[in-house]
Amino acid sequence: MTTLLIIIGLIVLVGLFGVAIYNRLVRLRALVKEGFSGITVQLRRRADLIPNLVETVKGYASHEKATFEAITAARGAASGAQGVAATAAADAQMTGLIGRLFAVAEAYPELRASENFQQLQAEISSIETELQSARRYYNATARDLNTRVQSFPDLLFAKPMGFAEEEYYKDEDPAIQSAPKIDFQKA
Repeated sequence: MTTLLIIIGLIVLVGLFGVAIYNRLVRLRALVKEGFSGITVQLRRRADLIPNLVETVKGYASHEKATFEAITAARGAASGAQGVAATAAADAQMTGLIGRLFAVAEAYPELRASENFQQLQAEISSIETELQSARRYYNATARDLNTRVQSFPDLLFAKPMGFAEEEYYKDEDPAIQSAPKIDFQKA
């Protein structure tokens, strides 16, 4: 009789332990989804500003047609991206094109002095800062979930309960993967 109670007690204890692990993994997965949603919200805000920015620059630099077309195409690709890797790739492409657009604007002092352009540039800058924070938050939540999924004893419950590692939000731009080469020698 006492052995039966001990066995029942152990089964209940393991069950409660499994429920606690399951609930923790569910919470972490929800945080990862929330983090990715934060990224997509900021990307949507940025994408909504792009047409206004392009139209403003077009008024001063109408001959930069290739840049405008590339930005329009990238905006469409970013809006339709599915999953973390595709979203990160579309985000990196759009970030590069926005940089090109601002470089075009540098050649036009009247454009840089335009209040509308300055306001759009400030809004894009603000969104980029918030986007960077959203990326960091997502990667931190993905790291926490991945650590739990790989750690003992959670790994005993995670895979059978349908939990898997989440991929990180990465920027695959080779320019940021290495330090820039600087030469201080005069020509």
